[in-house]
Amino acid sequence: MKAKTISLVLILALMFPFMAKSQVKIKQTAGHDTLGEFAPEFAHLNDDILFGEVWSRNDLLPLRDRSIVTVVALMSQGLIDSSFKSHLEMAKKNGVTKTEIAEILTHAAFYAGWSKAWAAFRMAKEVWTENADSSSVASLEAYGQTLIFPIGKPNDAYAKYFVGQSYTAPIVTEGVPVVNVTFEPGCRNNWHIHKATKGGGQTLICVGGRGYYQEWGKEPVELRPGDSVYIPAGVKHWHGAAPDSWFSHLAIEVPGENSSNEWLESVNEQEYSKLK
Repeated sequence: MKAKTISLVLILALMFPFMAKSQVKIKQTAGHDTLGEFAPEFAHLNDDILFGEVWSRNDLLPLRDRSIVTVVALMSQGLIDSSFKSHLEMAKKNGVTKTEIAEILTHAAFYAGWSKAWAAFRMAKEVWTENADSSSVASLEAYGQTLIFPIGKPNDAYAKYFVGQSYTAPIVTEGVPVVNVTFEPGCRNNWHIHKATKGGGQTLICVGGRGYYQEWGKEPVELRPGDSVYIPAGVKHWHGAAPDSWFSHLAIEVPGENSSNEWLESVNEQEYSKLK
């Protein structure tokens, strides 16, 4: 089954305007800590205006996007110093994955300069290490700022059917239930089957991050925001996050008769590790 890219995220945003993210104030003290006595006005402009006001307008432009713009702007000027590394670290905290930063710097190299890209890559490798904790609370909070739906609470009730940590937030509780399910990087649910004597099944709509859906006997399908998947009753499948990215989808239960859910074995670790 092939995922379809459609403008469902925009439609859902219009359907649920109350879920839009509010502005979150960014607190920065580097200017005051370093130059508070020597150049107090510069420190004020850096901490209170640049970060306290401009960066804090994350209701207009998400923190993740601001980080990408800043990293590319600094790289294009050849400013590959400690401040550049700080912005790389901020970009990672704001949800930019190793795969994404590699593509961002590669794309920018054609416009900013090849030697600048080499320098940026050397520093990026120090920030996006294999052993980095991509599922930290700070990363979760930053990722949440990119969504129009809440992340919710840990999915403790179904934790035994998941590898890794997941979160659920009910969006619609009456009529046709809609739940936002968020997976930390590397998290996925077990193989399972939605059963029904008539109708039934499930629809998934990706609203954030990057993940995968796979039916038994078929290749995994990558999911990005705007992609949707309809899963008929009786189809064995799994879905979850990519190894290096948070992932969120709306789970919409299709009405059916005598509906139930059968949980099966976990996804083969060796097969999952082949995904990028």
